[in-house]
Amino acid sequence: MNARERMLGRLRAAAPAPSPDSAVAALDLRIAAHYDGPRPGAAALVDELENALRASRADVWRATASEWPAQVAARLAQHGAKRLLLDPANKEGAALAGALPSEVEALPFNGPLETWKSELFGTVDAGFTVARSGIAATGTLILEPDAGTPRTVSLVPPLHIALVYADKLHATLHDAARGERWRDGMPANLVLVSGPSKTSDIQQTLAFGAHGPRWMWVVIVTGEQS
Repeated sequence: MNARERMLGRLRAAAPAPSPDSAVAALDLRIAAHYDGPRPGAAALVDELENALRASRADVWRATASEWPAQVAARLAQHGAKRLLLDPANKEGAALAGALPSEVEALPFNGPLETWKSELFGTVDAGFTVARSGIAATGTLILEPDAGTPRTVSLVPPLHIALVYADKLHATLHDAARGERWRDGMPANLVLVSGPSKTSDIQQTLAFGAHGPRWMWVVIVTGEQS
């Protein structure tokens, strides 16, 4: 037995036994007790999410399912974006691609990052994602990257455009974990986004875009006319 096997053996031996379902349920109730009280309604969740995102310097607006593609397309043209990274295989990506003016190119994620890294970092102006859900209390969007929309889409382009549906909002992170039953199968990779990239130096001068998108647009899809 080599050193690696001995070390792994000690780690396996020291690993705690899985908790019984009753213990997990009891712990869940103890955590939930911190959030006791009336839960905000659907409209209040939208308001809270919007206010929190605006406080983080995101550009937020509401639109119906029929309105948002044309609105995003018009804003992209006004912003001067030329290349937009999106997934044309999903319905939202296809809707936005169909609404884009001729001067804005819809670009799918072109295979392995290593083969087009310089192009991605140098010529793509914006990335479009659809949030899995949102957390109203902190103004956070939960993204679940996949092959068509890897996390690079929300991290690399200087403008990140995110779509979130009003009926997918949760009051808190705890509500999201319980409501989506993460314990039954935790997603392998979730990205939590709460506004554009921000950093500050020792003089507390706030700068945007140093480690990610400089701008973030969030469209909250509701059933009401904007």
